[in-house]
Amino acid sequence: MMTRTLTVALACAALGLASHAALALESDASQPIEIAADQLDLDDNAGTAVYTGDVDMQQGSMRLTAARVEIERNAQGEVSTVTAHGSGGERAYLEQKPSPDEPVAKGWGDTVIYHAGERRVELIDRAQLHQGGDTFNGAYVEYFLDRRQVQARSDDDGEGDQRVRMTLTPRNDQ
Repeated sequence: MMTRTLTVALACAALGLASHAALALESDASQPIEIAADQLDLDDNAGTAVYTGDVDMQQGSMRLTAARVEIERNAQGEVSTVTAHGSGGERAYLEQKPSPDEPVAKGWGDTVIYHAGERRVELIDRAQLHQGGDTFNGAYVEYFLDRRQVQARSDDDGEGDQRVRMTLTPRNDQ
């Protein structure tokens, strides 16, 4: 157990995760990143780390769970992309509390991709986003963190029922 913890800590340091907000909104950027998985494959020269087996990644209020998580860094050593994959019917899951006075935003997809530089999340296949009381479903849901904008698309191949669906909950002004 101690060896796995040390390996994960070294991998995070090698990828520069501790110095960059890998999946967090600005309020979480100064928090440490913790990753637990059954296996880690790190290639420091290529700037990649692949975590497999019940992956649980957390930084502040942000949490990501998946069967497999791939992290890539750019030439400057900053995290550029985090890709999470579900497995066996389980979707990858991402949640974050945008601010102290807002509820947790939650997203699911067979694949979840976070683009750090753009602060953009893609939820792909069986995609679902819960933002406050509102829900967005479709084959593809894209969420822009800074702008709090959502774009959704239906299934392009016509198979299955992944049409865009949205439920908006009225806001109570109090």
